[in-house]
Amino acid sequence: MTPVMTASMTPADRDRFEKCLALAAQGATDGERAAARAAAARIAAGAGLTLAEATRAAPRPQAARPTGSPPPRRPYSWAQPREPVRPITVAELLRQKAETEAWRRRASTAAERRRRQTRAEQDAYTAEQRARQAERDRDWAHTRGGVAGAPTEEP
Repeated sequence: MTPVMTASMTPADRDRFEKCLALAAQGATDGERAAARAAAARIAAGAGLTLAEATRAAPRPQAARPTGSPPPRRPYSWAQPREPVRPITVAELLRQKAETEAWRRRASTAAERRRRQTRAEQDAYTAEQRARQAERDRDWAHTRGGVAGAPTEEP
């Protein structure tokens, strides 16, 4: 690069100019290449240079598109190789089965305990309600003038 270009073009302008030159050389269509040359000329004029002076001072863009295989993709950070599958032994299967059965027995015992407690609470509530109803029935029979089950006198 010449000192003139370094002194008058900012690094951002120099980068834009180089990109425009690359597009002018490798654009897909004639219109795209012409627009890239015009943009490069505007950037050079803004720096006080002609297109020819700025082109001589700028590094040459790569003339050909890269050929061959693309660079290998980097794996995502969360994509880790999986652990190899280890075969499970009969002893491990039996241990797991025993553990599962023990858990089921504990769960069944706890559920049975809850059912018994709930049933006891329901029975106590029912007995209390029956006792209250029996007392209300006696009071009703007494206010009607007789005791329930007692013979009534006929005139």
